Amino acid sequence: MSRLARLIRKNLRLIVLGVAVIVFLALLEDVHEGDIMRLDLAAYQLFVVKMRQPWLTPIMEAISELALPVVLLVMLLVVEAFAPGRRPGLCAAVNLLCAVGLNVLLKQVVQRPRPEGFRLIAETGYSFPSGHSMIAMAFYGLLAWMVWHYEKDRFVKWLCVTGFCLVIVAVGLSRIYLGVHYASDVIAGFCVSIAWLIVYTRVFAPLFLPERDEGQAH
Repeated sequence: MSRLARLIRKNLRLIVLGVAVIVFLALLEDVHEGDIMRLDLAAYQLFVVKMRQPWLTPIMEAISELALPVVLLVMLLVVEAFAPGRRPGLCAAVNLLCAVGLNVLLKQVVQRPRPEGFRLIAETGYSFPSGHSMIAMAFYGLLAWMVWHYEKDRFVKWLCVTGFCLVIVAVGLSRIYLGVHYASDVIAGFCVSIAWLIVYTRVFAPLFLPERDEGQAH
């Protein structure tokens, strides 16, 4: 059993990458069939039919805006000012631009229409995969990875990582609640960005950031 645990731990990146890709391809196949999935219907019943409240809608709109360019620009400036490495802000910016480009490409390839009839905000473009979800996972996911690798204080590390994870999930849920995405769009967006982050943190992030034991805020 311990040997299996060591094997899983050693290959955790590849396992997560494989799972993310498999889930994305499974969702893509279902979307290609043109039918709304049970997952999407269940999410509609939960987040649209049962959860919608006048007081909750402005909160969900505010959460959704955490993936807007102006918010991300401010976050990039904070990263550049306080994160370790030669160019931490550039590292986060390159990651963000790549995620945006990948989302645009996938949307143009799949061309799934957005949900009709229950949107609370106006949105244009295609639906699959969710751009806000992809961007939230890619951007805040990278920040969580940076904190996990370079923050020495255990409490601060767990607090920040948990906070970033909650932001990611909340942004995805807000897009379903606001009626501009299906649940499958959100999950697909998360999967694509998880796979991308595994590659990015392995191949590209070391070009901008120090080794873990050398990390110091600047």
